[in-house]
Amino acid sequence: MIPAQDAVPALFTADVDGGTFRLRHATRADLPAMVRLLADDALAAGRETAQDMEPYEHAFDAIAADRNHLLVVGELVPHGEAAGAAVATFQLSFLPGISRKGAWRSQLEGVRVDASLRGQGLGKLMVGWAAGESRRRGCSLMQLTTHQSRTAAQRFYQQLGFEASHVGMKLAL
Repeated sequence: MIPAQDAVPALFTADVDGGTFRLRHATRADLPAMVRLLADDALAAGRETAQDMEPYEHAFDAIAADRNHLLVVGELVPHGEAAGAAVATFQLSFLPGISRKGAWRSQLEGVRVDASLRGQGLGKLMVGWAAGESRRRGCSLMQLTTHQSRTAAQRFYQQLGFEASHVGMKLAL
């Protein structure tokens, strides 16, 4: 049985305008909100759709079954309430490697904050928690990719200390 969102323990909480920002493990019930958040930009709108949730459910189950992958949602919990709406999400994966003397690294993906809440520091809180969790798990670096057209996202990550040190390449299969 999957617990209700308000029964999932918080990974992190912070007081923000309007209430408490709470990070927690995602549940299957969060999938529609997560897909909505992922689809809320020009690049992803064409590839993400909540009309057929089955592929997302299969992916969720695979991720949830592997301790080296985390799906996280951020809730904005209004003052005096027990739970709030999912307004942010990301995936954090932990990858072993032979390079860098067998170092582990983390991969940050699918970082999204509801458009109405961008610019309020929620993304910074999420990435900060992800970096701390990566350190706690012994990772020597955290990496991410962002599309070259997402210049605002690039500025955001650079302000958090990320460096554009490599050229990312993809092969569609």
